[in-house]
Amino acid sequence: MGSIALFIRLARASLHGQARYPASALLLTLGQFLATGIEVIAVWALFDRFGDVRGWRIGEVALFYGLVNCMFAIADAIGRGFDVLGSEFLRTGAFDRLLLRPRPLALQLMGHDVRISRLGRLLQGVLVLGFATRQAGIAWTPEAIAIALFALAGGVALFLGILVLQGTLSFWTIESLEIVNVLTYGGVEAAQYPLALYERWFRRLLTFVVPLACVAYYPVLAILDKADPLGAPAWVGFVAPAAGFAFLAAAFGLWRVGLRRYASTGS
Repeated sequence: MGSIALFIRLARASLHGQARYPASALLLTLGQFLATGIEVIAVWALFDRFGDVRGWRIGEVALFYGLVNCMFAIADAIGRGFDVLGSEFLRTGAFDRLLLRPRPLALQLMGHDVRISRLGRLLQGVLVLGFATRQAGIAWTPEAIAIALFALAGGVALFLGILVLQGTLSFWTIESLEIVNVLTYGGVEAAQYPLALYERWFRRLLTFVVPLACVAYYPVLAILDKADPLGAPAWVGFVAPAAGFAFLAAAFGLWRVGLRRYASTGS
């Protein structure tokens, strides 16, 4: 069985298991939708009070919000295996069984627990994108659609890379460290607003260390056909999402280092 076919089969098995309890799956999805909905209300309240923030209007910021939440929802849905690597695999010895299977470890972990509930965040992100389109008058030309899809793919790769790093730390700590949530949920919060609103040191962190700006800020500027207040050239928005794939590749490089350290449970 090919790798992609294997992942699809594992994902279907995971989704089928959750679908056996439809009420639970529906309530979890609804909970995700409502919980993240509070963030939308907070953004709306900010702009309703001040009108705009340093020249940024609510429709433009809504585009950041919708795009980033779609990225994270997809990455969180397929990256759950890395999140629970320490507690469900390393501590119990179940990771040894994955090593015995002649298939990529990453693929097995990505198909381990594909969460239906993440559809709640994804749906909200799509709805906010619709709101942004109407408010900001975005013209979804083929070029703009291509940039958005490239940014979405790069963002999924970036957030998946963060989850891979979280799993990699488990080889040393056994448990997933909550401090990594600073990069996952904290990263979502930071990328929901234009980079120009932050201090210089924070802008550099979001561009060169954890390149959230590359998958959100610069592509959104290109979609809006808006000049960067920080002076970056327009072409950056077309190529910047590639940084997400580079981050994922680096994360898997560290993953291999952690994997070589694994010594089994002996069970």
